[in-house]
Amino acid sequence: MALPPLLHLQDITLTLGGRPLLAGGSLAVARGERVCLVGRNGSGKSTFLKIAAGVIQPDSGSVFVQPGIKLRYLPQEPDLSQYATTLDYVQSCIDEPENEWRANALLDALGLTGLEQTNHLSGGEARRCAIAGVLAAAPDVLLLDEPTNHLDMPTIEWLEKELLSLNCGMVIISHDRRLLSTLSRAVVWLDRGTTRRLDQGFERFEEWREEVLEQEERDAHKLDRQIAREEDWMRYGVTARRKRNVRRVAELGSLRQARRETVKAPGTVTLQAQSAGTSSKLVAVAEHVNKAWGTRPIVKDLDLRLLRGDRLAIVGANGAGKTTLLQLLTGKDMPDSGTVTLGPSLAMVSLDQQRQSLTPDKTLADTLTGGGGDMVQVGEEKRHIIGYMKDFLFRPEQARTPVSALSGGERGRLMLACALARPSNLLVLDEPTNDLDLETLDLLQDMLASYDGTVLLVSHDRDFLDRVATSVLATHGNGVWVEYAGGYSDMVAQKAAGSSMEEMGQDNKEVVAITQPRSEPKPTPTKKLSYKDQFALDNLPAEMAKLEEKAKILRDKLSHPEFYIKDPKGFAKYTAELEKLETDLAHAEERWLELEMKREVLANTGK
Repeated sequence: MALPPLLHLQDITLTLGGRPLLAGGSLAVARGERVCLVGRNGSGKSTFLKIAAGVIQPDSGSVFVQPGIKLRYLPQEPDLSQYATTLDYVQSCIDEPENEWRANALLDALGLTGLEQTNHLSGGEARRCAIAGVLAAAPDVLLLDEPTNHLDMPTIEWLEKELLSLNCGMVIISHDRRLLSTLSRAVVWLDRGTTRRLDQGFERFEEWREEVLEQEERDAHKLDRQIAREEDWMRYGVTARRKRNVRRVAELGSLRQARRETVKAPGTVTLQAQSAGTSSKLVAVAEHVNKAWGTRPIVKDLDLRLLRGDRLAIVGANGAGKTTLLQLLTGKDMPDSGTVTLGPSLAMVSLDQQRQSLTPDKTLADTLTGGGGDMVQVGEEKRHIIGYMKDFLFRPEQARTPVSALSGGERGRLMLACALARPSNLLVLDEPTNDLDLETLDLLQDMLASYDGTVLLVSHDRDFLDRVATSVLATHGNGVWVEYAGGYSDMVAQKAAGSSMEEMGQDNKEVVAITQPRSEPKPTPTKKLSYKDQFALDNLPAEMAKLEEKAKILRDKLSHPEFYIKDPKGFAKYTAELEKLETDLAHAEERWLELEMKREVLANTGK
């Protein structure tokens, strides 16, 4: 027998800014149910959850909350400004004085002391404090809007376990597929103002959604055919009784009205990065890099090779130094010791986590065009702002909307639109998945898979990392970073295998010492390159830079639109020269990489 709902929303309608946002949404949550609320950015998910929490009143429809139950709501951007410290905020969320011990316990589990000043919290600290508040209240119904935003992976995994242990009703909005797959027992899909419910977990949702959209297409096609038949009868049918004719004319009008009211499925975002040409094979080389904040090591003796086409993900807890490491590898920050060498011909485009490049007072159009009229520069071509906005699912009327009025997901799409308009062969993405809907995440993943440049990525989205990353650079604490092949799940498996081998090694240390015969000391191998190899290693970077400069000059000449028409022989000559230069450059890069690896092996052999 189904449990009665603790929270029930029925036929909710709401119009914002003259546009119908909700047109009959419904939601029911019983005790122990974990429902995920999904839908496109801008479809009204956060607004729907605010209506459920009583923050916003709908235009019509009913909101029923069972008397006596405790409901708690976690907004996307929690406001803690009324409280002096994090402990004050969490204690204010607890109704029973005897349960105030939960405040300190949850703050400690989330890495907070309780003494932090709320007006100096980072985004991640504010989120952890707000999560501690809603959990400390021991609610009967828990409404969570993007709970994993700004959280690191250890905290996300802790939160998963904590939510799984609760027996309350739960509604979750999240872009984190792994979290939704782990927690959900039902899915409510908010689409074009109405809701559909699937009483299965999120893993079944995407297949079910495609089935629903395909059925809609079939129904629309049948309606079109029926209208065509009626119109054909109107034109060519034999005149019958007047009464019957009037009825059929009325039916045709009803069919046409039904067709007009059929809302088409929303379009898709068009994501395509603009290429800036091929970079050198070696994008970045870090050698014995060290960086510290005061006495705390952030990066210790890091050696890393980033090659063209790599998709390197950097993962670790908040405060581990991921952003600092990203800045070191891109030359924006200098190491305390060691060197970071960037390859020639790099065209870098960055997507910052805090979206500081967005000015709140600027309009969407001015942000994309730089305030330069109605055209936006996309690679080497100019496009009208309205057409480019539509590629990222912005409506024409939003062109004059200030950035401050956009939702979190819309700001994320705007950052992508700005970044992808600029030519690049190195994409630096710091938390690109924050606030993006699942469909946009799919398209971002596909774009990165087909991108012919190199990607440096910081993200806490485990599923996204599994789909995108070719290797993962993970912190082991105390400034030590280790690179693992594959995505996040591969890294976890390799870490587990390494721990098992280490334990076996400790257990068998004495046995190995007894059973292995003592070997004679071997002569110490040379730790240096030969003079010839060292000379080549020292001079190859300058030689590669000269080759690249010559190649750039030839590319500029060949790119002139009338060159081939005026001088076809010269065009053929320069094309052959460019091919030879690019071949020589590739050989030089291969030789440099070979010598660098040889030097590193020799240096490590004697340690």
